[in-house]
Amino acid sequence: MNKPKIVAYLKPTCGWSQGVRAIMRKYDLEFEDRDIINDPLQRQEMIEKSGQMLSPCVEVNGRMLADVSGEEVETYLLANQLITANDQAPDAPTNQPCAHEMPGAAPMQFHR
Repeated sequence: MNKPKIVAYLKPTCGWSQGVRAIMRKYDLEFEDRDIINDPLQRQEMIEKSGQMLSPCVEVNGRMLADVSGEEVETYLLANQLITANDQAPDAPTNQPCAHEMPGAAPMQFHR
């Protein structure tokens, strides 16, 4: 089975991005990890290719998967027979938001 060509537009520490990386490790997939936070050109390329600003975005063999979790990337790869299922558990959560987006991350304030 030929390994797919994968370009992933990710944030350095975001939970969603870590989930995509975990899937790449689980299946031993080579991919380009493009930092959209520290490299504005990569972010702009992601926006132009995906048509939106949310990340992660993962391009697989030229097909853009926009605003996806690691779980969704794995589902796409399996459904398109680009990988073979394995029982190995990912080494990070594959469907988890960034820490600042998790419930309870910031106290709610109500003003009168």
